Amino acid sequence: MPHPTVPENGSSNGGSRFDEPLRVEGFKGTSEEIERQWFEEVYRGRGDSMPQLTLRAVLMGTALGGVLSLTNLYIGLKAGWSFGVTITACIVSYGVWSVFLRLGLAKTPMTILENNCMQSTSSAAGYSTGSTLVSAFAAYFMINNQAVPLGLTLAWVFFLAILGVTMAIPMKRQMINVEQLRFPTGIATAETLRALYSKGQRAVQSARALTYAGVVAAVSQFWSDGLRLISSRLEPFGLGALVDRFDKVVFGPVWVGRTVTFVWDPIFIAAGTLMGIRPAASILLGGTLCWAVFVPVMQAHGVITGTSYRNIVQWTLWGGVSCMVVSGLLAFFMQWRAIAKAFRGLRGLFSGASRPNGDIDAIETPVSWFVAGQAVSLVALCWLAKVSFNMPIWQCVIAVLMSFFLSLVACRVTGETDTTPTGAMGKVTQLVFGALNPGNMNVNLMSANITSSAAISSADLLTDLKSGYLLGANPRKQFIAQFCGIFIGTLATVLAFRVMVPTASVLGSDQFPAPAAQSWRAVALALSKGFESLEPVKIWSIAIGGATGALLTLLPLWFPRHAKWMPSAAGIGLSWTFHWYYGFLFFVGALAGWLMERKDPERADLYNYPVASGVIAGGSLMGVALIFWENVPIVFRQLFGGG
Repeated sequence: MPHPTVPENGSSNGGSRFDEPLRVEGFKGTSEEIERQWFEEVYRGRGDSMPQLTLRAVLMGTALGGVLSLTNLYIGLKAGWSFGVTITACIVSYGVWSVFLRLGLAKTPMTILENNCMQSTSSAAGYSTGSTLVSAFAAYFMINNQAVPLGLTLAWVFFLAILGVTMAIPMKRQMINVEQLRFPTGIATAETLRALYSKGQRAVQSARALTYAGVVAAVSQFWSDGLRLISSRLEPFGLGALVDRFDKVVFGPVWVGRTVTFVWDPIFIAAGTLMGIRPAASILLGGTLCWAVFVPVMQAHGVITGTSYRNIVQWTLWGGVSCMVVSGLLAFFMQWRAIAKAFRGLRGLFSGASRPNGDIDAIETPVSWFVAGQAVSLVALCWLAKVSFNMPIWQCVIAVLMSFFLSLVACRVTGETDTTPTGAMGKVTQLVFGALNPGNMNVNLMSANITSSAAISSADLLTDLKSGYLLGANPRKQFIAQFCGIFIGTLATVLAFRVMVPTASVLGSDQFPAPAAQSWRAVALALSKGFESLEPVKIWSIAIGGATGALLTLLPLWFPRHAKWMPSAAGIGLSWTFHWYYGFLFFVGALAGWLMERKDPERADLYNYPVASGVIAGGSLMGVALIFWENVPIVFRQLFGGG
């Protein structure tokens, strides 16, 4: 049956319900009363009658998620950062579908709930599947100097995503329906969709800005790195070569080796705009202390003898990793109220799902899907861990059980703070398995990989479901949409990773500093060899970095009125694991966005996010395309020739 024509405001009955404010503050009463109020006041007239889980929505989400997954993979290998793709996907989808309508390639607009299902599919593909590759798998590659075989990598990423997505099923009804946790990114996505469908001209302007920014960034990236692929004669005229010559003249080879130079990379300027002024300024501050103070002092005393980034970062990363690990774990345990509430609410996860509330039970994702997903994932991951890393089955079972409880906490922290403590979750597991299986770095990495991946996927699903909850979507259909995205996300990220990282030498280089992998590798090495095997400077770096991370985490609690002016522990720590010039670019972008917000808030709200997202998408995709272009012969031999 064809879908009815839907007006541009997104209402299937011609009304304007999506012009009304979202029920962000939620409802009050008993759990049954809260669910009934949502069903009657939000779901009825929307989720029960409007098209949402359609083939076109899933196909659009699959296509966008597959593309956006490459941008997050590229950024993750460059800077250890990842960005949610939901808002970008919503804007792009709206713009593309508007073009299809004008060209006659589509007959009806995509409804707001179709777009909501689309963003769930794209989020699963673009965000949930790639993080494990830039952290645990990249660290494994660096330690063993060989990659996990392609088939095993595909299976690991796929079943980890299933584990995390299905793990969130019982949490949704308790955390979103009953407790009504905010999940701020979910609210932002719902507000973006509401703005797109209630203010058509504004949506077109945002989509156009995103497109133009993407094209300009792609051209810039090609000018920087692509001319040499056409002809070696053109290489001196590339932006990268021109900037290199400028740096050598202005800074000299010593400072270039310390990465205190200028580069032209709009991706990181745009990333700074999205990041915000406080973390960006923290990265610049920490990077300056590292590369312009610590490194020169250590070189002057003969401690650091090499002059290349790869050599120097082996000394700097210990303080940075220590700062991030201590601050992450401390911040995690400081959420003790959320942790206690999470475990007190454990009983409600399942009892709430079985409450007799027929209308709502019919649209919620069944707990039986949770049981099936967990059982299949457990069996698959235990087998994979045994055959690929010789990990005892009982240890894999412990890792999966830990994943559920730590993901439960991570999802609650995400719901309250909009920050998923995946690093802290992984480090907790690394510490546990450092005691259970000391000396085995591969088991240490992959057990922690299970936990962090589950936390990312489950928190991502709940964030998406929060958007659907506010818009009146059918949660079961939205879960199916997200599940669909796992397939293309796994395929796209794993194959792209094989192309982008053909050898371990690429990781930790100027091309891909891979700070997330550096962090995982450093912890695994320290736990396997013992801290007494490290040089004194590295031990002091760990101690000082840990103390700094703890202090920067506690200061905002002691002086809350001045918290916004205090450096971010995560930013300070991260800056010691990659180049100084990335921090400079982050700060330039953040400063530009901040100034725009102060000068013209309305224009900043209209353009800052779309332009920054477009630059990241366009530049990253061109960067990935150039890597594919350069490595096509190697990849074909690897994938099809057995070489």
